[in-house]
Amino acid sequence: MDLLQGTLDMLILRILSSGKRHGYDITKRILLLSDSKLKVGHGSLYPALHRLETKGFITSSRGHTEKGRAAKFYELTSVGREQISSEKQQWEEFAAVINRIMEEG
Repeated sequence: MDLLQGTLDMLILRILSSGKRHGYDITKRILLLSDSKLKVGHGSLYPALHRLETKGFITSSRGHTEKGRAAKFYELTSVGREQISSEKQQWEEFAAVINRIMEEG
């Protein structure tokens, strides 16, 4: 299933709202929560993470995974927390409009 432009950023922010994660863990979490319907490739994930970091919504740090592998971990900033709140409200409004059109067409 393809994601609407900007939706991946929102999903990443939401996933990171529960705590610090590395890239592979973010993709696994999206796959799990979407019942394997949303698959995010590295070619989409890492540019999105870079974009979010450039905007100041997330920060990154080096660390080790639970298996001891070196990895870059990402976490929300306070600005990122405000952004996810705003994006959640916008998404709910957007979804309501689309649902109304689909029901009443």
